[in-house]
Formats: sequence, structure tokens, C-alpha cells
Amino acid sequence: MPITVEERAESRESTTGDSASVELQYVIRGTASDLEAKVALGDAAPVLYDGLPRESRRVSPVFVDINNPDGSIWEGVARYGRTPRPATGESEFSFDTGGGTQHVTQSLATVGRHAAPGQTAPNFSGAIGVTRDSVEGVDITVPVFNWTETHYLDDVYVTGSYKASLFRLTGKVNQAGFRGFEPGEVLFLGASGSRRGDEDWEITFRFAASPNRRSLTVGEITGIRKRGWEYLWVRYADAEDEGVLVKRPVGVYVEQVYEYGDFRQLGIGT
Repeated sequence: MPITVEERAESRESTTGDSASVELQYVIRGTASDLEAKVALGDAAPVLYDGLPRESRRVSPVFVDINNPDGSIWEGVARYGRTPRPATGESEFSFDTGGGTQHVTQSLATVGRHAAPGQTAPNFSGAIGVTRDSVEGVDITVPVFNWTETHYLDDVYVTGSYKASLFRLTGKVNQAGFRGFEPGEVLFLGASGSRRGDEDWEITFRFAASPNRRSLTVGEITGIRKRGWEYLWVRYADAEDEGVLVKRPVGVYVEQVYEYGDFRQLGIGT
């Protein structure tokens, strides 16, 4: 018995508008193979319906008997539609200000210092969690602006050399102003992309921004400058306060831990 494909009476459910779609529903008989049923559906359902291209085919078993394939029944659905998508050259943006976590050993200010009756609380000059041998510090939330940009770039532009540039810029900070941020404030976290047919590429770029600081104070050390993604740490030494051995900041170090990069090479403007 040959495989037969018949359109169901309740077929052709449709939606109009920007996301227009139509579903053609079929009954497939004469095979116990889902692959054969899918091929038969593809042969019977038109490639184009009401001006909409066929996007997908789906078959579902209703009754399957491998010993009697002629009696097997499948339900088939062919879906037609044209999902709107951004054109080449367009962009999409999203962001969050959830912040990041940083371990600090020094406070901005000591706002309370309390001692037992008859005693004086030692002055640690803002050091946090001082023990006999170390300064333990605390984890805090710091301002970090995270955002993504999705750009639709022409296929001619996305060459092997361009992809290599994205790779080399990952994990670098901006050497010049970028998206309204100062040099040193933006960290490029990488990009992911996929090709859309033969026309263009959909590429999502990920960034994080942390503010530059120009006048930090640590203990008695003032005038400290730190760019957003540089790392600041404090050197402590033993000192005496009210006859008690304490830890006091004696040096502040600002370290560059990320290389700088030219974000113009991303090809998405500055």
C-alpha cells in the first residue's frame, strides 16, 4: 500500500500581521517509519503558502504497528511564516547594573569606635577585620555596569581576520573613550556570533564598565588615582596605639592587570 497524505478538515489555522503564520495539518497513512512520514509530508505540503515560506515540518504518531505498516497513522503539521528579524546594519542593546563583588581591606571611613569601660579602642585607620597577624577585610558590592550589544554585520565584513581581532580584544580594556566611558573603564568580555543564511552575521558583544577613581584616601595616604579595572591593594605594618599593637596602612599599590586595546577594531563604532 502506498503512503497517503490527506489534509485534515480543521487545517489552515492562520495568523495575520507582522508575525503572520499558517499551519496545514495532515493525516499520513501507510508507513511505520517517522522518517518516511516526514518525507511524504514534505512532498505533499507546498513550499510556499499564501505568500509565506514553509518554516518547519512535524510528524507525531497516532497509531504505529511495525508488523502492519499499512495500518499505521501519523499526524503531520507544516508550518508557514515569516518571523521579522533585524536588517543588516541594525543593532539591539540590553544592560543591567547588578554590580560586582570586591574584597576590600580598608573602609572609606570608620564611623564608630567603641571600647569596654575603662579602655580605649585601638585606631586601625580604617583597616577591616584586623587580627594579630593579618587584615581579613570584607566582600562588598561595587558598581559594575554590564551590557550586551547585538549587531547584524554584512557577511563581507566578518572575515577570519575580523574574528581573530575579536579574540585578541577579549579581556582587554578600552585605551580610548568608548560608549561615553573614559579610557580604562570598559572591559570587553568577548563576543559570540552566528551566520544568518548567506546575508549577514548576528554577533553579540559583551562589556562591563567600572568607574575610574581620581582621589582615593587610605588611612593617611591621599591622592590615589585608580582606573576602573586596575587592582588596588594595601600594605600594612605594625604600629602602636594606646599601648596596643595595631595594623596601619603604610603603602597603597595600584596594579595594571588587564592590557589595553583599540575598541575601534570591533567595528561597531565608539
